[in-house]
Amino acid sequence: MQITEKQLELVNGRIDALIKAGSFYGKKLEKAGIRKVDSPEDFAKLPFSEKSDLREAYPLGLMTAPEEEIVRIHSSSGTTGTPVIIPYTAKDVEDWAIMFARCYETAGITNKDRIQITPGYGLWTAGIGFQNGAEKLGAMVIPMGPGNTDKQLQMMQDMESTVICATSSYALLLAEEIQKRGIRDKIKLKKGVIGSERWSQKMRDNISEQLGIELFDIYGLTEIYGPGIGINCPGGEGMHYWDDFLYLEIIDPVTGENVPDGEPGEIVITTLVKEGAPLIRYRTHDLSRIIPGKCSCGRCYPRIDTIRGRTDDMMKIKGVNVFPSQIEEILGAFHEISSEYQIRISHLDGKDTM
Repeated sequence: MQITEKQLELVNGRIDALIKAGSFYGKKLEKAGIRKVDSPEDFAKLPFSEKSDLREAYPLGLMTAPEEEIVRIHSSSGTTGTPVIIPYTAKDVEDWAIMFARCYETAGITNKDRIQITPGYGLWTAGIGFQNGAEKLGAMVIPMGPGNTDKQLQMMQDMESTVICATSSYALLLAEEIQKRGIRDKIKLKKGVIGSERWSQKMRDNISEQLGIELFDIYGLTEIYGPGIGINCPGGEGMHYWDDFLYLEIIDPVTGENVPDGEPGEIVITTLVKEGAPLIRYRTHDLSRIIPGKCSCGRCYPRIDTIRGRTDDMMKIKGVNVFPSQIEEILGAFHEISSEYQIRISHLDGKDTM
């Protein structure tokens, strides 16, 4: 999907802010002699940014707004290296809440709902992102945070929660516990907003069937606000994302070239209005595709397909590139097989075995 003139104007505003702030990425742009982009062709020449770049900027090298305008930071876990610190201005927090409220609205959630939030709070963007969006919507929030399943289920019954926000693995655990305890008739849930983990269609069907609720996939990354930058359409025709806040490309992960709309590839995101830590052409390593054309739901926002995996998930077995999502698809055809599985790769006598 080609970048629009309006989006180019917003990108130029972010480039100018990055360079003036002397931030990590601003210096990278200045070194490359880039101060402005005048066309889609110019934009395509902008250098990509990677998570490794963001780690190099630790702790506050990504900060682009004056420090007195920064109201919050969030951070990646740092389990695979130096954590990434993302500063937010008050406007960034407000914009994020607006996007997340749109996600809830897309899912048919209103200010009459009671939203129980189970993901973690703190440096992680999940819990507080779900909460900010719910408060922007005007819904009642039940901010449980993670774990303590007994308390979760008690509050779910007492507060008559109508929406559950969770990771897919915790949603499955709650569904199994509700069945085990025989309390489904006491649960008032109608919808689930699920994020932070990739999950198979089989797992989705399992959770939906056990709880009797409609499920929605939320999309987001800590580096790009957090969860809430997109959600799947109730019509099942992909995920809408908010192109007034983000420009999204799909590239060939090997060549870095843009692929035609409809073709699969890696998601690359540019933030259009973010103040605290703007990112230009950030490689997410998530795999999807642009869904061309208009959605039957009538919404004008563009769509991507369900996330199919990550470029770094790929395994090479007997010279063939294999992704876990391909295995999920095969296993999903067998109803007698659980949605939970483990892939083991062995290299015995010089031969790959899966």
